[in-house]
Amino acid sequence: MALAQWPYLILALLSGLAVSGFPRNPSLLLGKRSLPGRAVDGIEVYSTKVNCKVTSRFAHNVVTTRAVNHANTAKEVSFDVELPKTAFITNFTLTIDGVTYPGKVKEKEVAKKQYEKAVSQGKTAGLVKASGRKLEKFTVSVNVAAGSKVTFELTYEELLKRHKGKYEMYLKVQPKQLVKHFEITVDIFEPQGISTLDAEASFITNDLLGSALTKSFSGKKGHVSFKPSLDQQRSCPTCTDSLLKGDFIITYDVNRESPANVQIVNGYFVHFFAPQGLPVVPKSVVFVIDVSGSMHGRKMEQTKDALLKILEDVKQDDYLNFILFSGDVTTWKDSLVPATPENIQEASKFVMDIQDRGMTNINDALLRGISMLNKAREEHTVPERSTSIIIMLTDGDANVGESRPEKIQENVRNAIGGKFPLYNLGFGNNLNYNFLENMALENHGLARRIYEDSDANLQLQGFYEEVANPLLTGVEVEYPQNAILDLTQNSYQHFYDGSEIVVAGRLADEDMNSFKAAVKGHGAINDLTFTEEVTRENITLWNGDSLSTFSWLDTVMVTQDGLSVMINRKKNMVVSFGDGVTFVVVLHQVWKKEPAHHDFLGFYVVNSRGMSAQTHGLLGQFFHPFDFQVSDVHPGSDPTKPDATMVVKNHQLTVTRGSQKDYRKDISVGRNVACWFVHNNGQGLIDGIHRDYIVPNLF
Repeated sequence: MALAQWPYLILALLSGLAVSGFPRNPSLLLGKRSLPGRAVDGIEVYSTKVNCKVTSRFAHNVVTTRAVNHANTAKEVSFDVELPKTAFITNFTLTIDGVTYPGKVKEKEVAKKQYEKAVSQGKTAGLVKASGRKLEKFTVSVNVAAGSKVTFELTYEELLKRHKGKYEMYLKVQPKQLVKHFEITVDIFEPQGISTLDAEASFITNDLLGSALTKSFSGKKGHVSFKPSLDQQRSCPTCTDSLLKGDFIITYDVNRESPANVQIVNGYFVHFFAPQGLPVVPKSVVFVIDVSGSMHGRKMEQTKDALLKILEDVKQDDYLNFILFSGDVTTWKDSLVPATPENIQEASKFVMDIQDRGMTNINDALLRGISMLNKAREEHTVPERSTSIIIMLTDGDANVGESRPEKIQENVRNAIGGKFPLYNLGFGNNLNYNFLENMALENHGLARRIYEDSDANLQLQGFYEEVANPLLTGVEVEYPQNAILDLTQNSYQHFYDGSEIVVAGRLADEDMNSFKAAVKGHGAINDLTFTEEVTRENITLWNGDSLSTFSWLDTVMVTQDGLSVMINRKKNMVVSFGDGVTFVVVLHQVWKKEPAHHDFLGFYVVNSRGMSAQTHGLLGQFFHPFDFQVSDVHPGSDPTKPDATMVVKNHQLTVTRGSQKDYRKDISVGRNVACWFVHNNGQGLIDGIHRDYIVPNLF
């Protein structure tokens, strides 16, 4: 199951689409008759639509922009889309005067070479480049003949991560001119049900946002629409420039009746795990801080502000220490100390007195911190049920002591030995970020770039908040060995409060009905095991190519296009459509240890008055009245069940009186209903023979 994130350069190359030479279509020549306030240098972008569909945390996004050249000469039109760094492009097209030119998406190194070649040959090409903290920018330019229209469409996908208890969709809004039809539409479907949904924009007041924004959620579905009018887009009542320039952020979370949720689709599964209410595991944390000369001034002041704030949030059960490095390495204490109020006060004074000086000795500083954590564990000076974390902040490359990145990585990897994670924070742009990222990843951590801005101290605090509350350590996600193929990562050093573990894989047998998933980890008090029985007993509703999947554990109502489906948890499903036609599908559950019987579904017709006269089938042929007569009631082979003669459809049949359970009102016990039983599989009563109604499967 492809869940990899590809935050790399991507090329969209329209081979054969030259910058010049597009045929001019006189019938489309519009001159300058458009509204002058919406055209920039003759180019009017008259439609921009962002359509997002999220299913089980996976976002499928389509950005469509339409423009027309009102000028009398060919013009170059540039399209920019800023997309999340964790997203990957899956499709790109340009359509000019009804002719579509498909793009070719390439990986990073191939993309660079083909992009340079395409540009040198005067062809149209696009390239993704870094753009800000969370985004990368896709840019493509194309020459458009006078009077011609062009449609740009980019499709990208992204696995949403849970961060501080919410999933976040991050959309950049920057149309650069007033757009007649501007719209962002987001539809979310989460099988667990949606618990919260919100949307905010950084570029517009709450009052104005409220008039252009609609949002709603119920059960498993959520919807957000942002559709500002032309007047709402203007930066002032008489301005022709747009105020739409900033971030549009959607956040939501799901219901969590149990810690885990497993979903199965087309032979693949995805396992979400996010327990709540667990006590926080105490931690030993060492902060390794770069105090070299390059940290002078604002960087150092912001770092100190962040550390002081972090100290306020350190829990009393935690242990901590500070290591400062420049050309040499110094420590606040010789060993880890508990976060008592007295020690926190002393640590705050130490932080306030930090001064920048000298060079950058990353290797020795990290090894000192690792040694300190290892020693505390070996000498049992920290609680047995605690975890260790090392956080390094630097703004430059190593230039004292061991300065070779690959050697530093080797030294750090050997010293940590897989026992705890390393988190690297890179301050600014003048550093080897790939080195920091690789070193963190191979030690079960991650790297984060801290941007030089007024909120750098908040960025540092925000990162610490992500790792401040470990709920489990040594997490292992286990499945039956013979049941699962192609498994993604299933072991984790830590599970942090507000995050989520996601494991995906392929079923060895697509027809497998059930398997067990177990999550094991070390908690603050004891070891914990969470077991989930995964079954395929789902209810799937199709609407064209769109599907919604539910289970018998749901209580939900879905109404669409005249069809109403209501699922009552562990009981039944009521389906109504047309003019009062109603069916009930009852889930009949038997004792789990019953050797001979299994759970089964009962299909019952509550109201068939609206059914067409042409309705047929094993049940449908009896939805309308038919004539029959019963006579000659006499004792049968069973003294308790009399026989009789039934005349129906010009056939004379022998029938037996008995009773049948009706579960429509009482799904557990049912109600006995007297009825006549027809022998020989209904021969003479039903049209044809019973084998006419037997199929190998329903679809």
